[in-house]
Amino acid sequence: MVLSPHTYQFLVSVFASFGSILYGYDLGVIAEVVGSSSYIDLFHPTAPETGVVVSLFTGGAFFGSFFAGPTGDWVGRRWTILIGAVIFILGGCLQTAAQTIHYLWAGRCISGLGVGFLVMIIPVYQGEIAHPSIRGRVTALQQFMLGIGAFIAGWLSYGTFHMSGTGQWRIPLGIQILPAVVLALLILLFPESPRWLIDHGREEYGLQTLARLHANGDVNDAWVRAEYAQIQESITFEHEHEAKSYLELFRNRASFRRLFLACALQASVQMTGVSAIQYFSVTIFNQIGIDSDHALKYQAINNILALIAQACCILFIDRLGRRWPLIVGNLINSLMFLIATVLIARFPPATNQSGGAGWGFIIVTWLFNISFSATCGPLSWIIPAEIFDTHTRSKGVSIATMTSFAFNTMIGQVTGIAITNIGWRFYVVFVVCNFTNAIFFYLLLPETKKKPLEEMNFLFSNAPWIVPGSDPAKYNANLALDLERRANELREKGEVAGGHEEQEHV
Repeated sequence: MVLSPHTYQFLVSVFASFGSILYGYDLGVIAEVVGSSSYIDLFHPTAPETGVVVSLFTGGAFFGSFFAGPTGDWVGRRWTILIGAVIFILGGCLQTAAQTIHYLWAGRCISGLGVGFLVMIIPVYQGEIAHPSIRGRVTALQQFMLGIGAFIAGWLSYGTFHMSGTGQWRIPLGIQILPAVVLALLILLFPESPRWLIDHGREEYGLQTLARLHANGDVNDAWVRAEYAQIQESITFEHEHEAKSYLELFRNRASFRRLFLACALQASVQMTGVSAIQYFSVTIFNQIGIDSDHALKYQAINNILALIAQACCILFIDRLGRRWPLIVGNLINSLMFLIATVLIARFPPATNQSGGAGWGFIIVTWLFNISFSATCGPLSWIIPAEIFDTHTRSKGVSIATMTSFAFNTMIGQVTGIAITNIGWRFYVVFVVCNFTNAIFFYLLLPETKKKPLEEMNFLFSNAPWIVPGSDPAKYNANLALDLERRANELREKGEVAGGHEEQEHV
């Protein structure tokens, strides 16, 4: 049976997203690991030492994201995924066999390094192989598969929490190695990014890969020829005019604007408070009188709700766009955190005898997670992967992902200490940040839904910095004129017949 091009692209992207399962699994499992009695009995950790267990993973991922940028440009997207998977396997083995907390720290750091490679390069790869009409749902797979990992971790943690001995935390840490092994063994059987191939002088192979992805191998397909010509033209322009190094990302106006938005987006996601809940769910639920066993159960249910919300994002994001879901999602997040903060402040464990406030807190936490998982989480991977041009995509997404892990590391290190010292007042930070996130993106983020990757340069060079009050029809009309000019040039060269009509259809 011959798969449709969109189905084939989607399935390739699903497999690549195995790397995201690793990240999501670790986010979900670490709360049970650091909360288990056998971990405490073996290592006798202080609060800062447990914070290091959490934050070293994302600290390693910070550097992995940095190295993944140039690696993705040098050896390609698939080989970078392979390198990340192998590094993660080494770190996972060290974590599982750890006899002292220092070995656990080392394993966490090495695994984080591997996840940094994977989380940075996977949405780049997905965005470059996907048709514009399904690019949003394809790159949203990053967050969905992250949710799959968190779902597995949540219920597995709930089960192993009742075990005795170090298997209570070694088994959950060891299981995460399995998807990394599958990814490492099979990734080279899948197609390389055609944009990377064309950018590195392998035009013919790039054309064949483009045809394989979009036309069941027909290199004479009108859309494939039009896309191939547009990629070639765009890459030629990028080599002559766009950023060729990390430093030039800050010098070129359009490149800096995209970098600024991508980094701000990744930072804003961490400041929603989602990582604080994931890493310290047991401690946070204890603040309102919910014991550790029930906290893990409620967090596991939370992961089911997140999966449903992420699936809804995959279904609807290419219809709803990027801009308004992100704005509305942050506003809902702010409201949910505000209610949760009031509940913790007004009903501490000693006064919450009836449990009513506890249930209110649980429901609000679930609603926050649904909102985040349907909007902010997936969009933090979709938008950076699609706004950069081919020549700067790895570099820009690398820096944006480093920003995510830097803020994630900070949240992981600070949250436990802040909860101990200032309690519910710490959550006010997330109330304010979610609200200001909404204002920020309302002002500065233009809509990128269904725009070809090769047209992002034009959009971010011509759309005004302050979006409200501007007329999108004006720069979209200019974009249409630019497409018409390119199509006429292609017709004159005789390279594509009907290419513009196909582009308009897209």
